[in-house]
Amino acid sequence: MSIVIAAKGLGLRSTPAKLNLVADLIRGKDVAVAAMYLKFCKKKAALLIDKVLKSAIANARANYGVDADNLYVKEVLVGKAFTLRRVQPRARGRACRISKRYGSVVVKLLER
Repeated sequence: MSIVIAAKGLGLRSTPAKLNLVADLIRGKDVAVAAMYLKFCKKKAALLIDKVLKSAIANARANYGVDADNLYVKEVLVGKAFTLRRVQPRARGRACRISKRYGSVVVKLLER
């Protein structure tokens, strides 16, 4: 039975919906292929998920001595972290709430 290697990215400045669009690209792929997908994806969320993926690869090498060529992305979990609430002044003395949503990502790798 193989060990599941994980890395977390908490409080990422992107909404969970946008993170999930990019996470769908790399689920089930080899680590090298997933890194290539993220490198050429033009979305900001790709940079954030790429950092978490590289952290998971570094965890595999440092903590378990696993070669990166044998790893694949088992699952990518995307969730919501927290929401900053801001107020925007509107006409006639009213105010509207602006929600700045943050997301979290967990990348789990498994050895083939």
